[in-house]
Amino acid sequence: MTTQEQVLDVARRARQAAAELAPLPRATKDAALHAIADALLARSAEIVEANAGDVARAREAGTSEYMIDRLSLSAERVEKIAAAVRHVASLPDPVGESVRGYTLPNGLELRQVRVPLGVVGIIYEGRPNVTVDAAALTLKSGNAVLLRGSSSAYDSNVALVEVMRSALTDVPADAVQLVPGRDRDSVKYLMRARGLVDVLIPRGGASLINSVVEESTVPVIETGVGNCHVYVDADADLGMAVDILVNAKTQRPSVCNAAETVLVHRDIAADFLPRALAALRREGVTVHGDEAVRAYGDDIVAATEEDWSNEYLSLDLAAAVVGSLEEAVAHIRRYGSAHTEAIVTTSQPAARRFVALVDSAAVMVNASTRFTDGEEFGFGAEIGISTQKLHARGPMGLPELTSTKYVVTGEGHLRGA
Repeated sequence: MTTQEQVLDVARRARQAAAELAPLPRATKDAALHAIADALLARSAEIVEANAGDVARAREAGTSEYMIDRLSLSAERVEKIAAAVRHVASLPDPVGESVRGYTLPNGLELRQVRVPLGVVGIIYEGRPNVTVDAAALTLKSGNAVLLRGSSSAYDSNVALVEVMRSALTDVPADAVQLVPGRDRDSVKYLMRARGLVDVLIPRGGASLINSVVEESTVPVIETGVGNCHVYVDADADLGMAVDILVNAKTQRPSVCNAAETVLVHRDIAADFLPRALAALRREGVTVHGDEAVRAYGDDIVAATEEDWSNEYLSLDLAAAVVGSLEEAVAHIRRYGSAHTEAIVTTSQPAARRFVALVDSAAVMVNASTRFTDGEEFGFGAEIGISTQKLHARGPMGLPELTSTKYVVTGEGHLRGA
């Protein structure tokens, strides 16, 4: 059983590493990232071997193939992970960037500059690529990271962290650490390490995120739950709408930016739904529809209240007919998770109104929800997709892993009354 002292020990070491890492120049951090990428490639076989054990145990436990896909690593995937690390190295370093600055009337020079957050804890499920993505982004932004992946990926994460730490020579190895233990206690102790850990970022399903938000004494950035919607407007190009819907649902169903609900304007339902349902059937999608949608097929499952708020992460899709754009927005506001919503329309006024009314981290106009992604946005690998409104919202890249401090320079200035 993991003890509190074991977790606090890695947190203390991370805090010391963060202090040493924060002032390092970009060149040193970039060199460390390239060394990590080289080590991942050189030791790819042992990483894949460790992962194979995790995958075998997941299959024995009856884990769905969608979740196994998230868990699995191959030589090709390790190559892509290493390439993502190199891409992070190529990005501008946010540390030291001036957010704003000016000279006050009294002659004092004031600058607000970006600084690292400090120690970042990541609690995540089943995706060992997150282990490397998180380490690369935190190191580049001058932060130390404490990684607590799921027990299902434990051997993979142990191997990945050991490879990354072995590559760190000019930066403190304790800037990248795995939180010890597979049990729930290790997560609990991490969530209570206020004063040693500056922020926690949970990545996973709703139960994980809610648990961290409700139980943690460390500040939390909420990420990830994706009940994403595609709204097909009355003025949609129907061929485009079918293509976008199929891509948003089926391109990779097990991720948070996959579409989980389609809303169809009633004026085009009779033309759109037969085409869309046929295309979805060909991809093996099970549609959970309201009464209007069920009129278009005996194989459509009756949607329940739970379906409208469900993040399926599978080849399931909720579907409803709505009477207006405003009704679609009301549905999204009631059931959505504020992640990503898409409108398909040829009407610019409709697009503008949808964008103005929808309160989500990302809104797509005539594009798949699958584009809400740090790499697709040009940020490099992301630390997560924030669905809250404080500090960071949407895909979190390097700038979102910094805070700021004010630097005030004077010439013997003294404050009077």
